[in-house]
Amino acid sequence: WEFNGSFYQPSAFLMMGIPGLEALHHWISIPFCALYLIALLGNCMILFIIKTTQSLHEPMYYFLSMLAVTDLGLVLCTLPTTLGIFWFDMRRIGFDACLTQMYFIHILSFIESSVLLAMAFDRFIAISRPLRHPSILTKTTVMKIGLVIILRGMVSLLPIPFLLKRLTYCRKTELSHSFCFHPDIMNLACADIKVNVFYGMIILLSTVGMDFIFIVLSYILIIKTVIGLATKEECLKALNTCVSHICAVLVFFVPMIGLSMIHRFGKNVPPLVNTLVAYTYLIIPPALNPIIYSIKSSHIREALLRALRRQTE
Repeated sequence: WEFNGSFYQPSAFLMMGIPGLEALHHWISIPFCALYLIALLGNCMILFIIKTTQSLHEPMYYFLSMLAVTDLGLVLCTLPTTLGIFWFDMRRIGFDACLTQMYFIHILSFIESSVLLAMAFDRFIAISRPLRHPSILTKTTVMKIGLVIILRGMVSLLPIPFLLKRLTYCRKTELSHSFCFHPDIMNLACADIKVNVFYGMIILLSTVGMDFIFIVLSYILIIKTVIGLATKEECLKALNTCVSHICAVLVFFVPMIGLSMIHRFGKNVPPLVNTLVAYTYLIIPPALNPIIYSIKSSHIREALLRALRRQTE
């Protein structure tokens, strides 16, 4: 511990695996390894296919590339500490290293939320203004949207590590997860954390919360547009282009909202439930998104089959 008058700051935190199942960590690591492997290979495959297939160089797939890069980042942020606990019982993480991991986990989560909003906007333009879609979402416009998304996440979360560093911490240093999460670190402090709670809530509502609201509004407008189409076949064809995105939105937002509610209001929730929701939030979306888009997108599926045929010839 570092001591400076009444100011206490731990040199390290202790991370938690799956509470009550510590003896089974080696066996539990098997499905986690499988999910991480699927996420790494699946997202790399998506990026490779989009890069090498000229017909996929359009806004929808540029945004899908951003989603894949973000998912890879989330996987690489949590993989070392999670598998370190399961394989080697390496629970200790330095204070500054923990804040760094926390910062990047939250940035990537906010970026993923914003990318899903951009994809919803792309689907709305493609369905409601199909002839103007290429002129509205040009390659330059997509790049500008991507840059704004990254800057928004970085700037909005920049004060969080400094707000945590100013706090005085208690003797308890055990985190609730195998990764560092802002509410988890904040709750270990002995000081007044009202500023942290207020700022965290404002940022969450003004970024991820607003993203979710605008995604819902986009689909309300999409449905209104689709209802006005001439035939049932056209209606189903238009909605079919949105199925993958709707699945990705649900896979990301449902566990994220659940985890946020647990950290803020679920004081009596069993630790095991808290842990499982956290893993679902950070590991399942990166693993499922490539599968969802590979199954539902005929263009991705056909490009993948062509690539596999070339490898076997």
